[in-house]
Amino acid sequence: MDHNFKPAWWMSNRHAQTILPRFFRPTLAIDYHIEEIATPDDDFLQLIWSKEHIVADEKPLAIVLHGLEGNIDSFYAKGMMKALSLAGFDVVLLHFRNCGYKANLQARAYHSGETTDLHFLVNTLKQRFPSKPLMAVGFSLGGNVLTKYLGEYEHNSQLNAAAVVSAPFALASSCKVIQKSCFKLYQKYLLDRLKKSTARKLEHLKDSINLTAKQLENIYDLWEFDNKVTAPLHGFIDAADYYLKSSGKQYLKRITTPTLVIHAKDDPMLSQEAIPKQEDVSNAVKLMVSKKGGHVGFISGKNPFRPIFWLEQQVPHFFQQQLLSK
Repeated sequence: MDHNFKPAWWMSNRHAQTILPRFFRPTLAIDYHIEEIATPDDDFLQLIWSKEHIVADEKPLAIVLHGLEGNIDSFYAKGMMKALSLAGFDVVLLHFRNCGYKANLQARAYHSGETTDLHFLVNTLKQRFPSKPLMAVGFSLGGNVLTKYLGEYEHNSQLNAAAVVSAPFALASSCKVIQKSCFKLYQKYLLDRLKKSTARKLEHLKDSINLTAKQLENIYDLWEFDNKVTAPLHGFIDAADYYLKSSGKQYLKRITTPTLVIHAKDDPMLSQEAIPKQEDVSNAVKLMVSKKGGHVGFISGKNPFRPIFWLEQQVPHFFQQQLLSK
């Protein structure tokens, strides 16, 4: 297996790597089972299982964490679930709060530094399946959440291995990149989804933030959204405070769980400051930083009609390596 990513000759452009992969899989289908588990704060987490009955055996279990406003229908999440299943893993995807098929009950949602739900999920899975090795892979925002979790819990992560893909390790500078990148296309796409998911639970937010439907509709900037919604809803002073405290880069040195970090230097949604260097990470972290790949793209192959989803080779392989080394 070639561990050095080389983009498909017909997709070397960073925006093509970022935007086009979703169009290669309009019919990709996987069987899955939905479960809701109650949380300590009288809400619920929606889990997407790779099959209905998961046995409490020694078969490894992998958690998939999606990106900002992603879900089971995100091409990378669905594709990774399928790849991990084919590689011999049981798989569960966590829908971050308010990203599932129905609105959550509490005012709080999710954000790049919110790790309590992941910690609760990991504890729940270890109680249910004490003999299963447990892995986790996070994409973009989900990768930042996973990185922060690994750094916070260090030797108590309860994970055998982890993989982090295209994570916004430097949130403030990356937000500024998104504000301008690709004629503001990425910002509009993310903001439209954020405003739609926030609007469906605006009634729940009245006691937490003072925001009308019209004011929400008139937000046209990602930093402004985090200033008016994300920060006050989750106890931060403002967007800058949220970005400073939640950026994953400061946690990379504290990771003790074997972790694969995949990043592209040409990522059009992240700043150069977000590119991890060897001096930024602990000895437990394996860096795979390529010149190209876009944001959660990494499409290779010679045939445009049969693209190779390189991430779906690398992550299962890394997890299998860690299992063999135990």
